[in-house]
Parts: sequence; C-alpha cells; structure tokens
Amino acid sequence: MPDPTLSIPVPSEDPKPKKKEEPEPADAKQKPKGEKEQEDLSEDDLQLKNELEMLVERLKESNKDLYRPALETLRTLIRTSTSSMTSVPKPLKFLHPHYPELQGLYETWPRSEDKSLFADILSVLAMTYSDTQPRGTLRYRLLAAQLLPEGSTSLSDPGSWGHEYVRHLAAELSEEYTFREQEEQLEMKTTVGSIDDLKLLATQSAAFLLGHNAEPDAVDLLQELEIADSLVDLVDENTYARVCLYIIRCVNFLPPPDDISFLETAHSIYVKHQRWPEAIALAIRLGRPALIREDFNSPGNPVMKRQLALILARAQTPLEWLQNPDEDDDTTDGLPEDIVECLSNSRLSAQFKEFGKELGVLEPKSLDDVYKTHLENSRASSNVDSARGNLASTFVNAFVNAGFGNDKLMVEADEGNSWIYKNKDHGMMSTAASLGLSLLWDTDVGLGHIDKYTYSSEEYIKAGALLATGILNTNVRTEADTALALLTDHITSKSASLRTSAITGLGLAYAGSHREDLIGLLLPVVSDDTLSMEIISLAALSLGFIFVGSGNGEVASVILQVMMERDDKALDEKWGRFLSLGLALLYLGQPETSDATIITLKAIEHPIAKQADVLVNICSAAGTGDVLKVQKLLHHCEDHFEKKESDKEGDEDKKDEKETDDTFQGFAVIGIALIAMGEDIGAEMSLRQFNHLMHYGEPTIRKAVPLALGLISVSNPQLSIMDTLSKYSHDNDLAVALNAIFAMGLVGAGTNNARLAQMLRQLAGYYYKEPDCLFMVRIAQGLVHMGKGTLTLYPYFLDRTIMSRTAVAGLLATLIAFTDAKFFILDKYHWMLYYLVPAMYPRFMITLDEDLKSLPVTVRVGQAVEVVGQAGKPRAISGFQTHTSPVRLGTTERAELATEEYISYAHVLEGCVILKKNPGYEEKMDI
Repeated sequence: MPDPTLSIPVPSEDPKPKKKEEPEPADAKQKPKGEKEQEDLSEDDLQLKNELEMLVERLKESNKDLYRPALETLRTLIRTSTSSMTSVPKPLKFLHPHYPELQGLYETWPRSEDKSLFADILSVLAMTYSDTQPRGTLRYRLLAAQLLPEGSTSLSDPGSWGHEYVRHLAAELSEEYTFREQEEQLEMKTTVGSIDDLKLLATQSAAFLLGHNAEPDAVDLLQELEIADSLVDLVDENTYARVCLYIIRCVNFLPPPDDISFLETAHSIYVKHQRWPEAIALAIRLGRPALIREDFNSPGNPVMKRQLALILARAQTPLEWLQNPDEDDDTTDGLPEDIVECLSNSRLSAQFKEFGKELGVLEPKSLDDVYKTHLENSRASSNVDSARGNLASTFVNAFVNAGFGNDKLMVEADEGNSWIYKNKDHGMMSTAASLGLSLLWDTDVGLGHIDKYTYSSEEYIKAGALLATGILNTNVRTEADTALALLTDHITSKSASLRTSAITGLGLAYAGSHREDLIGLLLPVVSDDTLSMEIISLAALSLGFIFVGSGNGEVASVILQVMMERDDKALDEKWGRFLSLGLALLYLGQPETSDATIITLKAIEHPIAKQADVLVNICSAAGTGDVLKVQKLLHHCEDHFEKKESDKEGDEDKKDEKETDDTFQGFAVIGIALIAMGEDIGAEMSLRQFNHLMHYGEPTIRKAVPLALGLISVSNPQLSIMDTLSKYSHDNDLAVALNAIFAMGLVGAGTNNARLAQMLRQLAGYYYKEPDCLFMVRIAQGLVHMGKGTLTLYPYFLDRTIMSRTAVAGLLATLIAFTDAKFFILDKYHWMLYYLVPAMYPRFMITLDEDLKSLPVTVRVGQAVEVVGQAGKPRAISGFQTHTSPVRLGTTERAELATEEYISYAHVLEGCVILKKNPGYEEKMDI
C-alpha cells in the first residue's frame, strides 16, 4: 500500500493575502497570515522552493533549449531530496500546487524524448494527488515509456525514484490490472499501455523490491498480475530462501489452481538453486511421480540421495514412482542397497528401539502404570464385565508398548498362561492382532512370534494372527513381501473372519504403495455380488488404503458399479459407509481428478451416493483450508430430518429410512476438520463452527463434533480443546460422551499429557457403571500413553508442511467407524481401532553420519516460531532447551543444531537427519 502521507494534498499558499496597515489583535481575519507565519521556511527550504518554481517557469517559456536542463535538474532535485521518513519529501511538497498546471503544460508539448522525461517526473508528482486522481503515477509512467523513440533506453528504472515510488506503483499496477480485466469482459478499450506493458513494469518493480528486502511485496505484485512464475528468473542466492518460504505459506490462502502454480514456482526455484530436499518435499506435496523421480535422481552426491530416500520413506512414497515408465525393469533394482534400505524404512524398528533406550523407556509398561488404579475411585475396578475389561487391557497394552516388542501380556507371556484365552470370540481376534502392534515394524523378529498363532485351531486366533501380519508390515517395505505371501491364500477363504482379516491386513501392510498386482487380488472381491456387504466394503476400503491419493480409475469404476448395481437392502447396511470411504480415499489430496466421480455419483439415487459425494469432496480438499468447501459442508449440516417412528411398519418403512438417512451429515462435520486441519487460522475458525453445531445440530451431527475436534488437534493437546472435550464427555447422549472420550485419546495420542491422564482417571470413576464408556476411557488412556510417549498420530511432517496420505486414511477410517461406535467398535469390530496404525510414527529426531550410523550432537529444541517476512535472520524457535540427539519432538516443536560443527543435509531437523562435518568449523578454545 502507498504511504498515506504521499496521498494527502499539501495545502497551497494563498497567492494574494490581504495586507493590513497596522497589526490588529488576533482574530479570525488574521488567521491566514498566522498560518503563513507558522509555515515560515528555513533559508535552505526557501532556496529550494524558489529554485523549483524557477524551473517550472522555465518549462513554460518558448525556448525549447531550456526544457531539457530544467527537467534534468528537477529530476536530480527530486531524487536527492532527503527528509524524515514520516513526512512528504520537500520537492514533492513544494511542487504539489504546480501539478495541475504542469499537467496542462504537458498536454501542449509535442511528442519527444523531453516529453517522455516530463511524463516520468509527473509520474512521481502524481503520488501527492493519488486520492483525487487515482492511478496517475502508473498512467504517466506508461506514457513516459510510450513516448520514447524506438530503441531508446533513456527511461529511468522505477527503482531510481526510491522505494516509496515503487511501492506506490506496485499498488496501482494491481488495481489497474483488475480494472483492465473487467474492461476486457465489458469489451472496453483503454488508451495507455497494454497488459504486456503492465507485466513488464511489474517485473521491473519486483526486481527492485527483491533487491531491497521486500520479498513479500514482490511476490504479491507478481501474483496479482498472474506472472508469479517469473520469480524463478528474478531471485538470486540471497533472496530465494525468503521468497520460497513466503510462497509456501501463501499457498493455504490461495484458491485453486493458483495454489498449485505457486507450489510449482517454489519447486522450480529450489531446483534452480539445487536445494534438493526442499524441492522433493514440494514434489511430494504436489503428488507428481515424474517430479519426484527427477528430483531424486538429480543430485550426484550419494549421501544427499540417502537423505532424499529417508524423506520419501517418511512420506510412504510408492517405490514404483521411482521407476522410469519407459523402462521395463524397476529402477530400485539398480539402486545401491543402502538407498533401498532407506526407501523401505527397514531400519525404522532398530532406530525406534535405540531411541527408546536413549530415553529410558525401553522396559515394558504394565497396565497399572497406565491406569494408576490406586489414584482412581475404587468403584471403577468393580462391576466390570470381565471379558470387556480384558479386551480393553489388550488394546491399552498394545498401544502403550507399540513398537518395542517386549510387552508382558503377549510377546513375553508364559506359554501356559496365554492372555488370548482370557478373551472370547472376536476378542481373541483383536488380542492376537495386538501382537502385530507390539512388534510394529520389526519384520524379522515379529513374524516368528506371530507364526505360532497362524496354526491355531481356533478360527478367531488364526484371523487375529493374519491381521497382526498386516499391522506388523505397516509403513515398512520388505523384499520378501511376506505379508502378500501369507495373506493372499485367505482372501478366498470360506471363513468370514479369516477373509476379513486377510483383506484388512493387506490394506494396512501395503497402504500407500500403489501396487498394481494387488488390484487383481482385491478387485474381484469388490465386484462379487454373492458376497456380504461387509466383505465387499472392507475390500474397497483396503484398495482405498493401497491406492490412496492415486485417483485410480479402474478401482473407482468398480466401486461405482457396485453402488449402481447392488440392491437397496445391501446398500442400506451400515457397511456401505466404508465402500464410500474406499472410493473417497482414491482422491485424497487430488482435487483436480475427482470431478468425474462426483458427477457419476449424482446419477445414483440411493442415499449412499450422498455419503460418497460428501466423502469424495472432503478427501479431495483435505488439508487445503478451502473455505468454499467448508461452507458447502455447513450447508449439509443445516438440514433437519424428521425422526423415524419405530412403530411404523409396511412399505413406507424403506421410503422413510431413505428420507431420514442423515449419516452424510456426520461425515460433513468430520470433513470440516479434515479440510481445516492443515492451516492454523482455518483450524481456529472451525472450532467456533463446531460449537454452533453442538448447540443446534441433529444427534448425528452432535455425535460427530467430538470426533472432528479430535482430528483437528490430533496428538496436539491444546487446553481449550481438552476442556471442551471434557465437557462433552459428560453429555446426556452417551454416543456423544463415548466419542468425546475417544477424541480425548486422539488429542493426547503419544504425548503422556498429565492433565489428560488425570481427566481420564476421573472419567473412569464417573462411568464405573457404564461398561461401554469405561471401555472407551481405557482405550483413550492407552492412546495418551501410546509408545510410552514416543509415537504420534499427527499426519503432517517436515515442519508441518506435508500431509501423509496414509496417516490421514488411517485416521479417517477409524473416525468413520466411530460415527456408529455402537455397531462397529463396541460390538464385534473393535479391531477397527487398528486402522490407526498407518498414522503411527515415532516423534523423534535422530542424527546420523554419512554412513547412516548414529551421531549424537547437541541440538536445541523449542516451540516453532513463524519467521515469514521478518527482517534479518530471526530465531526459528523460542523457549528452547539444549539436548543431545536423539530427541523427542512435540507436534509444534522444532529442532536446530546448537553449534556450527556439522551441516545438515535435510532442510528440517525431523525424523532421520544425515549430518556432515563442517570443513570451516573451528572449535573455540577455553582460555
């Protein structure tokens, strides 16, 4: 914006003040004279004023030879004028009264180089008349360029008139460009300059701004004129980092497709300056296989390649993306073994256990350590359904000891005293499956422990072992492909539980892998109309996990076909929501590819189409902060449906059921959180909407609000959200209370938050007579202490810039199950809690040397601070503490190296970071 001081016209002096014979007392008649006296000028100012007026008079004379020297002197005086930052420069102030006169004079001059210079000077003077004559600065600047003879370069650069002039010009350029676009629509023509002239001037102004620490102004200007891509050529090694940081932070506030083009511009800048970690991070965010492959293969340094491989592994990037589509062989075969190890996350388990050892949390934690029953109300431990209590203990034990592979209940239990047999039926299945969570990522040791249960005569134990195999391999790729080998045979099993486990296990083990060979296994299951809706929906969901964010047309068309062809009775089943979710996950983070599917869904008359439509829309806009999508979802929540009367019989029942199917409203509420979660301001604004929905919404909506709160603040316990959920956990509607308790677990997942732990202990006492609520309290306690405080469910990484699609898929599947917790989680399908596993990841920062061996260094850990647009080199963290790596990082924390002894290959100290010795470092000697 232009400085307001330059826009205020300076009052001109009265040319003929009335003369008085003798002084009179101060009254109204003397006021003009008094004002004049107050404006008495110093000798220097008076001399400048007289000189300027003389130059103006010269321009009025008939002798044309005087024009050029007068104009040159005017230009010099304006440029060299110095005054305080808060006032109008003196030459502009003194020339202000003459501006209209000079304008008239300009019009009388014939076209010449002198007239061009005259226009340039008027362009500067126009700043003082911007309130009465808008865009005058730009108009005269364009006229000055037009009047130059062809090939002449005598027009001064905009920056030569100073920073304020360029800022003023930039503001007018944005205004003019918008005005011209409107004129084009109205088919009107303007006389001064073309759109190309505006763009050229914008580029010149941006170059000046970039050179004078005004990167945000330069980016904004070029964005307004839709030429942001020209930044690639304008930035240099001193400005590219600040420009890219600003561009990336702007993306959340831009509508499509501007947000994508901004990311592409930043990516091009990073590639030009060979900043490969930053470039590949943006390529992952864009989801472009070709870009990722190009960035990964660009650096010649093998150590940098390892660092890029570690970043790709964290993002669960399909290995197939690194394969050249023109070649038949897989390029990963030609990669060095250490690169393949990094890409496949095969060292994750060993690194995690080493991390636990460093923190002193390697020893298994007992249930009493988690529940702290001695602090609970003693009534909580009595009157509990034994099987339900044991099942809760199974999940808590698995979550708390996840990844360490040494829990007392399952891994290190005595053969004769097996915990599995203290559960029954589906409880046995969940208990056997919990083994996979305890041994998470440890494919070498884990399979040996699970194997003995795969030969069990008890069908549920065998099913649990299959599911455990899938859980064990989540987020890890192995050359042996054991999950595929062990689970394939059971996909066609006659036993429903074995089939369910094998299908779900494959979905978890290969989440995000985009493995084409799995289509042939699972797609026939989805299209088989003889199978139950449960099997079909879970197969569709597993395909959604495997091909998350791929927009796979083959899978999408089969799922849509099922929705069109299955009878209403099948589609009415509650399992239908997972069929819709499987379809929606294909478009996670892919807004541009989902349009055809949304149009197709409108042709399906069954209410399942409405559910699928909402889910596809929210998945495609996940993490974008798209305000228009959020508004659309709020419109869905406005509808009020008449409640179905339970005593109604006959033909009207089915019709009534369709009319009152409001499941999609619950999805819409979760969708608001999913869209807003990637951006702090949007997340904060959505909390207000959830408050309104809780007050005025239907039961379906109220039930979903706690889940949305849990999603928007997952693994990030904020005081206001904890208190809100605590209030909802005492709601009269038990379904709301249940979901609020689970959401408390999500919010505190892996944080060991003491306040949440205390709240949950109090709830255990409060709900001691409600087995369902007490079960959920236990699950929440397990989540809060997940991995003994070393794991997170937060789906964003690399300084919260990239969304992990597999993590969002896992969270979303779990939350969709909780939209009817009574039917799914609290009945036979409690194993659905394991859908959280793809979102589980260590919240560590490990430093490695160039040979990928542990390298402890001193680091500072503190709260991340927003430094975009700040001058100089501000601190990126505040309130830091100094530790020796490896260190544990919170959701909003960031780490930085405490000394300059090492240089990081990664641009963000998070996860596995490779360091190299700084050749220029000299250790300070203590004197």
